[in-house]
Amino acid sequence: MVVKHIAFIGTGVMGSSIVRHLLKANYNVTIYSRTKSKAKSLLEEGAVWTDTPSQAVEAAEVIFTMAGYPADVESIYFGENGIFEVGKPGQIVVDMTTSSPELAKKIANRATEMQMSSIDAPVSGGDIGAQNGVLSIMCGGDKAVFEEIQPILQVFGKDIVYQGNAGAGQHTKMANQIAIATNMIGVCEAIIYAEKAGLDPRTVLSSIASGAAGSWSLSNLAPRMLEGNFEPGFYVKHFLKDMDIALAEAELMELELPGLKLARSMYNELVAKGYGEKGTQVLYENYSS
Repeated sequence: MVVKHIAFIGTGVMGSSIVRHLLKANYNVTIYSRTKSKAKSLLEEGAVWTDTPSQAVEAAEVIFTMAGYPADVESIYFGENGIFEVGKPGQIVVDMTTSSPELAKKIANRATEMQMSSIDAPVSGGDIGAQNGVLSIMCGGDKAVFEEIQPILQVFGKDIVYQGNAGAGQHTKMANQIAIATNMIGVCEAIIYAEKAGLDPRTVLSSIASGAAGSWSLSNLAPRMLEGNFEPGFYVKHFLKDMDIALAEAELMELELPGLKLARSMYNELVAKGYGEKGTQVLYENYSS
């Protein structure tokens, strides 16, 4: 398939950067988002606005979606003026939302019925990874379809890995979020310990970020914590949603995850305090306040 026209539904913090990479790669990109004003800069850069998801996908060979919650994804695909109202044989849908593996399978089954193809492709790397075009992309679905769209994914991704059948990308993202959840606790506690010990936490970071304790969160989010910068690269409210999905899946597998449960309770407290629209690094406030 020669792809000339891409539809992108959901131009939030990360989606906007991905669209910019696609435009720079000379793809024709049609977009839809709930708030047109937030997409103004993308329209100035060459993206074409539509009023509904169904309008966005009419002329596209490949359709990307990136929403906040599984309910949003369900609406985009199955709702009124949704993708499956107008989907055509041969089109490929790629859901980059972090969502449930079961919904990924539901989308794949419906796509097959309509002679379309589907890939679940959640990403990791936050706003920085999206801006720099180096997102980690975890893919589930038909391997031949994955290989067909891989050149497009390479426009904004770096570590692009096929994980297995439909839903496998989402399961991989759950593993990713589980690792991040408990790691964020460790990052916060390391910084607050350094401060209480009378050390300069920035100097401490220069030692520990490149050693065995190193992690993406320690290198990229710890400096934001120290600056008091809690603006979102990834929203607390969305992270809480991811942890809920992971815990639900773990329960189905009869798997106990005490670390994840602790992280979830701490982030739940942050939402109760009104921090749901902040970035995940705001967990530091639980220790510094």
